[in-house]
Order: sequence, then C-alpha cells, then structure tokens
Amino acid sequence: MFLIGPRNLLFGSRRAAATVHCTAHEVRASYVYIMASRSRTLYTGVTSNLERRVIEHKRHLVAGFTSRYRIERLVYFEAWGDIRGPIHREKQIKAWRRSKKIALIESTNPAWTDLSEGWYGKADSSPATAGSE
Repeated sequence: MFLIGPRNLLFGSRRAAATVHCTAHEVRASYVYIMASRSRTLYTGVTSNLERRVIEHKRHLVAGFTSRYRIERLVYFEAWGDIRGPIHREKQIKAWRRSKKIALIESTNPAWTDLSEGWYGKADSSPATAGSE
C-alpha cells in the first residue's frame, strides 16, 4: 500500500489539495474515498479514477444515495497500488461507527475542506454550474 495525501500533506489549503490532485493523477492507483454533504452526511466509495468519480458525484450523474442527499465534497481519500486494498479498506470504514469515520476525516482534514476544489477549473468546481455549459 502507498498513501498519497491523507497522512502526508496538510489539508485545508488550496495548494495542498492541488498538490494531491497532481500527485494522484500521475500515479496509477485505486482509491477509497469519503464524500460529504454540507450537513455532513457521509458516503464511502472505491474507484480507479478519483477525478472522474468525484465529478460524477458533484454533477449528480448517477442516481442514488449521493444525488438524493447532495453529497458533493471530497473530504478524505487514500491511494493504493491495486484495487484489492481499497475494496478491503472501504468495507472496513463502512463497518465503523460514524464517530470513527469523523475522526478519520478530521485527522487530516479538520475543516472538512473539499479536497477536489480547483481540480476542474472555476466552471466545474460547483455542481450548480454543471448545467450551464
């Protein structure tokens, strides 16, 4: 396993989020991630393309839980070398109590900053602008 970001960078600044984006983009990896709504409803998932998956959540392109509860902010992720690690980790995190998930998020992102902020440019940073193009 290797981690990009959550335990290696200080989150909470746009620079840190941009650094994670560039590093994650260059490495072939799979990810376990946690997204949150403004009211802090949580969603944990796995993907091999974090950028694509986050924009799908932000633009509500897939019907379901994240669309229904407007879960649009990436608040935590881990990068792994292959898909088996993130699948196991996702199951582990999903089995946790909410308080433990919150502690995990706040250990690296105490302000619950959207770690994907700036990844897509100004036009794509908000789901509200998605339909205006």
